[in-house]
Amino acid sequence: MTSSSSLPSTASGPAVSSDPSDRRRWFALAIVMTAAFMDLVDVTIVNIAIPSIREDTGASFSSIQWITAGYSLAFAAGLITGGRLGDIYGRKRLFLIGIGGFTLASALCGFAANPEMLVVSRILQGGTAALMVPQVLSIVHATFPAHERGKVFGLFGAIVGLGAVLGPLLGALLTEWNIAGLEWRPIFLINLPVGIAGLILGRKFITESKAPKALRLDLVGVALVTLGMLMLIYPLTRGHELGWPLWGHVSMVGSLLVFLFLVLFERSKARKDGSPLVELSLFRVKSFAAGIAVQLTFGIGLGIFFLVWTLYMQMGLGWSALRAGTTGIPFSIAVSFAAGISVQKLVPRFGRKVLQTGALLMIAGLLLYIWESDRYGMGITSWQMALPLVVMGLGMGLIVAPLTDAVLSEVPKEHSGSASGLINTVQQMGNALGLGLVSVVFLGAIGERLAPQEVGPAFAEAFRHSLWWVAGVLAVIFLVMFALPARPRQHVEGGDEAVDAVGVVDAAGGSGSVKEPALTP
Repeated sequence: MTSSSSLPSTASGPAVSSDPSDRRRWFALAIVMTAAFMDLVDVTIVNIAIPSIREDTGASFSSIQWITAGYSLAFAAGLITGGRLGDIYGRKRLFLIGIGGFTLASALCGFAANPEMLVVSRILQGGTAALMVPQVLSIVHATFPAHERGKVFGLFGAIVGLGAVLGPLLGALLTEWNIAGLEWRPIFLINLPVGIAGLILGRKFITESKAPKALRLDLVGVALVTLGMLMLIYPLTRGHELGWPLWGHVSMVGSLLVFLFLVLFERSKARKDGSPLVELSLFRVKSFAAGIAVQLTFGIGLGIFFLVWTLYMQMGLGWSALRAGTTGIPFSIAVSFAAGISVQKLVPRFGRKVLQTGALLMIAGLLLYIWESDRYGMGITSWQMALPLVVMGLGMGLIVAPLTDAVLSEVPKEHSGSASGLINTVQQMGNALGLGLVSVVFLGAIGERLAPQEVGPAFAEAFRHSLWWVAGVLAVIFLVMFALPARPRQHVEGGDEAVDAVGVVDAAGGSGSVKEPALTP
C-alpha cells in the first residue's frame, strides 16, 4: 500500500537528473527543508510561550491543552491522508497548498482575539501541516538520484537537531522581547515571511511528481480515525475542568467501539478494492506491532512530560520564558548527540539493547529529577536540572533515531511506505493523548482554590507526581521492546530499494519519531 506520509517508494514523475550542474534540485531541497523546519520550530515554540498566552488571553488550562493537543491531533489525523492526496494530485501541488494554509493559519494564530480562536487556528495549523510535511521526503525522493539521497537525508537529520535546539530559544526570545507590545504573538507571525517565500520559490523550483498508480482516498477511514481520536481525547482534556461528567466516560468507551469498527471496515475495504487507509496486514509482523505499541506509549509519555515541565518551571517556579528555554538546551544537545552515534556506531554492534538502554536512561533521568525537585524544592536551579535532563536526553536520543529502523526491518518492502505513515500517525496520536492525560496526572494532583503562596509548591508536587507516571510508561516501553528484532535487518546499499528504506526511516523520524524532542520547551 502507499498510504504513507512520506511515500518514497512510490515517487514518480519526470526523470531525475544526476547532472551536478542542475542546481534547481538544491533550491527545491532548501525550500522543502525550510518548510519542515518551520513546522518543527512551531511545535517547540508554543510550549515555552504557554504562560504568556494564558496570562494575556485568560485561557483556561483546558484551552492551553487544546492549543498544544489540537495541533497534534489534527496533524496525526491528517498525516496518512496528506500523503495519499500527494500521491493522487501531485506532491508539489499538495506541498504548496499545505505551506499556504500553514502560513494563513499562523497569521490567524498570531492575531487570535481569544483562546477559542487560537485553539481553532492551531487545529487548522496542524491540519495544513499534515498536507505539507508528508510531501517533503517524497519530493526529495522524486528530485534526487539514488546516490545523493544519503547525503540529503543526513542534512534532514541535522535540520531536525537544529530545530530541537533553536525552537525553545527562539520562542523564549520572541516572548521576552515583547516586539511591538505583541507579547507571545510573534512566535506565530514569524512564520509569515518564511511561508510566503516558500510558496513563491516552491512554485518555481519544485518539480511535480505523482504515484504511478495512486489509490483512491479512504474517506470513511479518515472520518473514523478522526472521530475515534476526538471521542477519546476531548473528554480527557475537558474532564478535570467539568468534573468528569458521565458523557465523558461514555464518549471514551465509545471511542473503543469506533476503533473496532475502523478495523473491521479497513479489513473489508482491503478485500474489496485494495485501498484501505490502514494496511492491517502489517500488524501480523511481530516487530511492527510491538514497534507501534512503543511509538504510541512513547508519544504519551512525551506529551505528558513536556507540557507539565513547562508549567512547572514557569508557573510553579516562576521562571521567565527565557530561563525556561535555556534550561532545556542541555536536553536538546544530548538528544542530538545520542541520536547521531546510535544509528552509526551503537546499533550495528548492540542491536535493540541500545533502545532498551535508552529507556532505562530516561527512567534514571526521571528518578533523578524527582529526587532533585524534592530535595531542592522551590530553590532548584537550572544547573541542578542539567544532569537529569542530559541523562534523559541521551536516553531519548538512543531511542528516537534507531526505533523506526527496528520497527520497519521486518516489514515487506512493498509496505514500507504504509508502515512509515502508520508509525508517524501513531506517534502523533500518542502525543495528543498524552497532552490530554495532563488533566489526569498533573492538574488532578493540584488542589482547588490555592492561596498564592501554595501555588508553587502544589505545581512542584504535581510535577513529581507526573514524572512517576512517565517513568511507568517508559518501564512498559522497555518490556515491549523485547518483541523488536535483536538486530535490525541491514539494507543492501546501492539499489533503489535500499535508498527507499533509508528514506522511509528518515521520513518517519522527521515527521514523527525524531520530531518529538522538538516538543521540548
